[in-house]
Amino acid sequence: MTNRRNPLVAVAVLILAVLAGAGYLLANQGSGHPKAAASATTSAAAGATTSGSTAPKPSAPKPSPPAGGAGTTPAAAGTWVPTDPAMADVCRTKLPSQAQDTLGLIAKGGPYPYNRDGIVFENRESRLPKKSGGYYHEYTVVTPGSNDRGTRRVVTGDSGEQYWSADHYATFQEIDSRC
Repeated sequence: MTNRRNPLVAVAVLILAVLAGAGYLLANQGSGHPKAAASATTSAAAGATTSGSTAPKPSAPKPSPPAGGAGTTPAAAGTWVPTDPAMADVCRTKLPSQAQDTLGLIAKGGPYPYNRDGIVFENRESRLPKKSGGYYHEYTVVTPGSNDRGTRRVVTGDSGEQYWSADHYATFQEIDSRC
């Protein structure tokens, strides 16, 4: 019985090694991923304007990890994969111009029009995927005619995902940057 298991173990180890190698290769093709390419450009621009530091500003979202994960099939490089397929998504170009302006400020790391922009969003209602505390940050989207911050927000995750809420967190849509 032991002699039969050794070949099976060897085959299983070989398969895991091949999968790990493929995952490594996919992870290093980040330049084809839209969010990775955008964050690389943002990091390079931030490094040019600071005192030689290329570290992102604390409020700037981090680049997305490679598509896929435990139990999923890796997507082709350059494709957008929603963090929660059950959540509705919205094309970036379909958002109001003020939301697009806010996304531009987030990509640059500010400055923001409101002092509460960039604070931690606690996800108390659990409408976004559950993550550790401090993972999400919120930003105001200017509402024309409103004399306060209004109800429109963009919420970002530390892995680079972005969400739109037009109704002060009652509903969210994940922002698809491909369109």
